[in-house]
Amino acid sequence: MTLEHIEKTLVGGAAVARLDLMETARLMLDLAQAPARPEGPLYFTSVNGEVLARRFFDKGFARLIDSADSIAADGQPLVTASHLFSRNPLPERVATTDLYPLVALMAQQTGASFYLLGASEEINRAAFEATRRAAPNLRILGRSHGFLTGRRLEEKLDEINALAPDILWLAMGVPLEQQFVRDHAHRLKNVKIIKTSGGLFDFVAGAKKRAPEWMQRGGFEWAFRLALEPRRLARRYLTTNPVAAFLLLTQTR
Repeated sequence: MTLEHIEKTLVGGAAVARLDLMETARLMLDLAQAPARPEGPLYFTSVNGEVLARRFFDKGFARLIDSADSIAADGQPLVTASHLFSRNPLPERVATTDLYPLVALMAQQTGASFYLLGASEEINRAAFEATRRAAPNLRILGRSHGFLTGRRLEEKLDEINALAPDILWLAMGVPLEQQFVRDHAHRLKNVKIIKTSGGLFDFVAGAKKRAPEWMQRGGFEWAFRLALEPRRLARRYLTTNPVAAFLLLTQTR
């Protein structure tokens, strides 16, 4: 599978890849077997309601999202909207928290290597250890927390490039991880793919719980998260959910 042959559907204003979870995993692993690009790594990202709202209000951020080589739908409402309003609906939600363990298990067979960058030292280490337990034959070439600046960041970029992982899982949250790709991807010419991952490591480490399956399928995972973290998420959802709903209704084709 190649990027050139992937169909896309406009969902909430973003051009989202029409791939299911397994197809996305296979695409990443196929690309991980190809030579690294001279211009730098491929850039894979995801959109959900919050990202769509940010993209609408911030043109600079919109450019960061739209410049991705592949955009996945990390939100069931996007899939539902595509089935209601598009002739080419998305096959299913491709949540990074589902994609990561699948790619890890499959990479044990293909030999693709990982690097885990982001989150706190405690969470990053716990995510690394959890991944080791789940996929003991996976090649994880290194890991680092995401709170690096100045000389320490420069040294870490050189280290990652020298290790040359096939897939760099970048978990810094929106919009920091997109800005990282913009500012530093050119320093990582030996990396084949950067996948932005939001709060992935928190879930892999077990620090945060996922919503029950029925809530995920119904598009109510945001409500589950809001119930767990009302102070942190209430304002965000109150401001982004209505905008995202408007965009899904008016900019899905």
